[in-house]
Amino acid sequence: MIAISMVVINKQLIAKQEQEEMLILPVAEKIPHKTTIHGYDRVDNYHWMRLTDKQKLAKNPDAQTQKVLDNLKAENAYKEVKLKHTEKFQETLFDEIVGRIKKDDESVPYLDNGFWYYTRYEKDKEYPIHCRKNESLDNPEEIMIDVNEWAEGHDYYSLRGLSVSPNNRLLAFSTDTLSRRIYTIRVKDLETGEMLSDTILGTGGGTAWAMDSQTFFYTVKNEVTLLSEHIDRHKLGTPQSKDVRVYTEKDNTFYIGVYRSKSDKYMIIYNGHTLVNEYHILDANNPEGEFRSFSPREEVHEYSIEHYKDKFYIVTNWDATNFRLMQTPDSATAKENWTEVIAHREDVLLSDIEVFTNHMVISERKDGLRQLRVIDQRSGKEHYMNFGEAIYSAFATTNPSFDTNILRYGFSSMKTPYSTLDYNMDMRESTLLKQTEVVGGHNPDDYITERLFAPARDGKMIPISIVYKKGFKKNGKGNVLQYAYGSYGSTMDPSFSSTRLSLLDRGFAFAIAHIRGSQTYGRPWYEDGKMFNKMNTFTDFIDCSKYLIQEDYTSADHLFAMGGSAGGLLMGAVVNLAPELFKGIVAAVPFVDVINTMLDETIPLTTEEYEEWGNPNIKEYYDYMLSYSPYDNVERKA
Repeated sequence: MIAISMVVINKQLIAKQEQEEMLILPVAEKIPHKTTIHGYDRVDNYHWMRLTDKQKLAKNPDAQTQKVLDNLKAENAYKEVKLKHTEKFQETLFDEIVGRIKKDDESVPYLDNGFWYYTRYEKDKEYPIHCRKNESLDNPEEIMIDVNEWAEGHDYYSLRGLSVSPNNRLLAFSTDTLSRRIYTIRVKDLETGEMLSDTILGTGGGTAWAMDSQTFFYTVKNEVTLLSEHIDRHKLGTPQSKDVRVYTEKDNTFYIGVYRSKSDKYMIIYNGHTLVNEYHILDANNPEGEFRSFSPREEVHEYSIEHYKDKFYIVTNWDATNFRLMQTPDSATAKENWTEVIAHREDVLLSDIEVFTNHMVISERKDGLRQLRVIDQRSGKEHYMNFGEAIYSAFATTNPSFDTNILRYGFSSMKTPYSTLDYNMDMRESTLLKQTEVVGGHNPDDYITERLFAPARDGKMIPISIVYKKGFKKNGKGNVLQYAYGSYGSTMDPSFSSTRLSLLDRGFAFAIAHIRGSQTYGRPWYEDGKMFNKMNTFTDFIDCSKYLIQEDYTSADHLFAMGGSAGGLLMGAVVNLAPELFKGIVAAVPFVDVINTMLDETIPLTTEEYEEWGNPNIKEYYDYMLSYSPYDNVERKA
């Protein structure tokens, strides 16, 4: 029997070897495409693989599209053969990851304008069911919209921007069936269940109801750039052709949107890009009036506004790199009327506020961690909420009411699943409402989290959040997956992932490198990792990798790196700069062709990105971007 088994195994190995030998690595054809910029000739051999949106959406592919598709099919076929020996393991992982997800789950209800709102999922259904109950959770459920029903018959379906009218009767929502992020707005009568005839095409996907419950505002998208360019006003019962344009953004580096204030007193248009914000306001009870500027846009001035009673609170970076809090009467919003409430602090980033009748909650970032600071506006006393773990993520969530002493917030850590809690701001006590269930069980005490500090080559100390299961040995042989993003000021807080358990339970450690380009240590940390400082993002990641190796958490034979989108750019850069440090790289939807992308203003969002990467039409930016663009720096490594 043993001999027969060996023969079978040998035949299988021979068959596998023959199959791989017959398979030829797909090599895309080189077709030189020359462009000239700043006096330099650029040759892109794979420019032919760029397809327009029209080509991508066409029912019948043209010759170029078919050639691209054939190349992708060849790549996929090659991948299937190369990874065939992992198929059973892939199935095991998939079943394991999906098996941890509760199939019939429900969100924690929140009370807004007399109704309790929540979302639930049913087993074997892909999409959510959005529901509400009138006044009491003991009352019958009202299904506002079952997305599963709307998604039937569509290969792709996205529903977003649910917005209930102030009189609680109408539901506006937006749908996209082509995956182009261009949405159609529809309106449902929640009392009769009927759909209104109103159908608004070409939108950004959100609606903002005026207080008459007959008028709403929405964004209109440019179909080529996919940027929202206009704000229109719609009156129920009238065709879209009769809608009134109330605002147009002429600067294509700006994004725009519209919403109603939490106080219900104002309609607010916001616009801005990375370094500049501007707001326009209108009495929500007078939707046909004219919007007025809150404070005109100024270079390098960012601010956000929150209305309460007869004043606006403003979080602003005016003379405050890490932002400060100011206030102004709602009748006089020009900057000369602003007065300071909370001063700027060099070591604390002031991110956001939640206003209540008797309290104010300040979202801050200090020492690299989020903090929630509660101020009693009656006594002036304040305190910081205690979350019980050294590294974590905590933030205010849905708080639609002013008249309460309860703050709804979310909490998570690298070992503790996401939790929804209510915090009594007077008693200083938290009540756990729900913790995301990990089907099959999960004990946070089985895992260890640490906060490390890696020295960067310029002397900065880069925080690393790391988690591993008890028993992980620091002997230089541990498998580590190192993750980072490092762009747009987005900070990857240490939070939980049930998917990650499949790694941790197999002996891996997972590390987040809080590199520059994020706002881990406030706005200067971001500024030090963008534009002409972008190289710091990449070298920080590399220096964190070296530190993990130096401290015997891992070695180059056991260290893997991962990042997606702009984090995929990071992966492309580090694998070009220091390939010897990594056993493998996971680059998810990576942004790697920086120069060609940023030179093409027809690509959605390109012009918005100038404040992050620079404008390559300007030679100084072009030269710097060229120094790290992964696509332009690929070379043979020994």
